[in-house]
Amino acid sequence: MQKRVAAIHDISCFGRCSLTVALPILSAGGYETSIIPTAVLSTHTGGFEGFTFRDLTEDILPIAEHWKTLDISFDAIYTGYLGSFAQLDMVSQIFDMYKKKETLIVVDPVMGDNGRLYTSFKEDFPRGMAGLCEKADILVPNITEAALLVQEEYLEGPYTPEYIEKLLHKMADFGAKKVVLTGVYFEEGQIGAAAYDSTCRQTVYSLGEKVPGMYHGTGDVFSSVLLTGLLSGFSMEEALKLAVDFTAEAIKRTYRAGTDNRFGVNFEEGLYELAKVCSASRKI
Repeated sequence: MQKRVAAIHDISCFGRCSLTVALPILSAGGYETSIIPTAVLSTHTGGFEGFTFRDLTEDILPIAEHWKTLDISFDAIYTGYLGSFAQLDMVSQIFDMYKKKETLIVVDPVMGDNGRLYTSFKEDFPRGMAGLCEKADILVPNITEAALLVQEEYLEGPYTPEYIEKLLHKMADFGAKKVVLTGVYFEEGQIGAAAYDSTCRQTVYSLGEKVPGMYHGTGDVFSSVLLTGLLSGFSMEEALKLAVDFTAEAIKRTYRAGTDNRFGVNFEEGLYELAKVCSASRKI
């Protein structure tokens, strides 16, 4: 039976991030993807000015409640940017509404980067996000978000394994079985991710070559591919490598093309190969 995912993110009408990334990637993996948009923007907010924004907080619970009348269930619920305490509370209610033993709850606690909380959030927002993290099976923060959530000092890279594993272990204390940390590197010219499985207390890494520049939406690409791999039956180590490699190739295509970094990365040309890999995995 085809698996079904509920993706709860904002949607930017232009600029590859959030739902415009999650929906095609999960669909390419072969998964029916239902969406709850938390806001609609003309573009994402990274580097653009004059963008439009419409908050959809009032629609979140009515959508989920209507779904409930259809007697549908989800194999995974996947959240990204949530812009307020009200949205955090509503998503927490949706977890309670749809969580079954086999449902995978994946939280990407989008709040900040480069050591700083995004300017749209108040200083106490990580406290609210921490409450949502307590309901997750898998957490996918970047290093800034992890440091904010566990109230640990943010350090600039290159990192040490000790620092990375301290963040992973403290994040796991929220109760998640698995924690994936992005933005990991131990030497210049390198970038990747680390994953910790709290059930077997094992940490694995996947690292690759860093491409010059800063690219928007790569966290959403990474998390969406990671979930796609896990739903396809990959181990965490395999899904981690799949997500790191897919994201790296998307960045390389964008870098070679010389397109505006604000527009996001060219992940679309990798979807065919992703679909083949996921399809082959399900047939094994």
